[in-house]
Amino acid sequence: MCEALDLRDAVFVGPSVSAMIGVLAAGMAPERIAALVMVAPSPRYIDDDGYRGGFSADGIEELLESLEANFLGWSAAMAPVIMGNPEQPELGEELKNSFCATDPDMARIFARTNFLSDSRRDLKSVRVPTLVLECPQDVIAPREVGAFVHQETPARRWSPWRRPGIARICPLPRRPMMRSRVSWQICADVPPRPAAGAAGHRPRYWRTSPTSCKCAQCG
Repeated sequence: MCEALDLRDAVFVGPSVSAMIGVLAAGMAPERIAALVMVAPSPRYIDDDGYRGGFSADGIEELLESLEANFLGWSAAMAPVIMGNPEQPELGEELKNSFCATDPDMARIFARTNFLSDSRRDLKSVRVPTLVLECPQDVIAPREVGAFVHQETPARRWSPWRRPGIARICPLPRRPMMRSRVSWQICADVPPRPAAGAAGHRPRYWRTSPTSCKCAQCG
């Protein structure tokens, strides 16, 4: 898509699975992506030694078996849980409809690929400013995952939502104040890309005011 639109220095905003797709895309085409906004990202969903992904291997297998046995039923049951915020059932319904509109065979392949993947090493390749947005009680990606992503990338970790559920990402375009706060975090101080072949440094952290970078390299 970036190539088709000939995008340069784009800010990639990716929720959930798309966040890690953005990491891979930035590694493949660094000239096209200048910054990443990762919303509730997870590089690995299965717990490992010293790492909490949120699911056991058996738990993931049960989830996949349920999805493969009855995709529409799984979608109807899981969408409200993933969304959270039961006082806004229309959000869960919107996600359910999105799930149900997906080809079940493709959804099964995608789910198995996604939930069994391990992209933790790919985080080390991130070289652009990165903002991590997370929810306090995300049933898919616990806060420990956000802390891990923050540790492994040049990320400024920020949790703007106090309510549980990934639904907090959905009303964002409808909330001007929140949108402006995120835009400020993203755009205020992303530095210009150095010319080809020139030495250059990107600040490690986004700032909330246009001050000098405070990372170890810049001092």
